Amino acid sequence: MKQKDIALIVVIVFVSGIVSFFVSNKIFVTPKNRQQKVEVVDVISSEFQTPSTKYFNSTSVDPSELVQIGSNNNQNLFNGQTQ
Repeated sequence: MKQKDIALIVVIVFVSGIVSFFVSNKIFVTPKNRQQKVEVVDVISSEFQTPSTKYFNSTSVDPSELVQIGSNNNQNLFNGQTQ
């Protein structure tokens, strides 16, 4: 190798080292900057509050109640008649 080649390699290594140092400082965060604020969660208790009587009362609609539309007088639904 010529002396110019060695000098060029040393300069390239030096410049790439400086560039990689500054780029790594931007990419990798220091522990001081890693702190993040989060919400504080309320303590869970074993007490259960009763639901609002506005929605849960004796006159409210029961969604699990069977709804029948019209009357069904046919006792033999599948009577086997052929058409």
